[in-house]
Amino acid sequence: MNDAHLHMVVNHFPIIGTIFGIGILIAGIFLNNNSVKNTACILFIVAAIFGAFSMGTGEGAEEMVEDFPNIGKAIIHEHEELAEKFALVLYVTGVFALISLLATVKKFRLAKIFSLITLILALISGAMSINVGTSGGEIRHTEIRENNTVSAPGNENISVEKERKNEEE
Repeated sequence: MNDAHLHMVVNHFPIIGTIFGIGILIAGIFLNNNSVKNTACILFIVAAIFGAFSMGTGEGAEEMVEDFPNIGKAIIHEHEELAEKFALVLYVTGVFALISLLATVKKFRLAKIFSLITLILALISGAMSINVGTSGGEIRHTEIRENNTVSAPGNENISVEKERKNEEE
């Protein structure tokens, strides 16, 4: 398994784990159920760990695909910049989730506040994850790019819509 494959395996969990964790934490707060809140905190911690794995494999994945047709270094650089910011917020969310988990287990009176701080950080992480996931998907999935072009050998860029019309004719 190379770095690009490993990156594809681990990079989805920080996003999905954060999104599921947000829903579970909101449910735990509304239900005032510590077990549900603890489950969400564990998800955030695991998401942060997978975020570190994803960051660790990103450079190797970049080296493998940066010279592929229709990819280029600019789109990878944009994804890398977004991923670095997301990872930092995700790590802070993971640390607060750990603090929240420990505070809940030890029955500290500030446990509810730590849960709310964790939720706010998770919401920020979740919002950032959308941009990171989309920019990562755009690397190999040209059909989701805003500037949706396909490069044909020997031709300038042709829009996908024009290419489809040509295929229909």
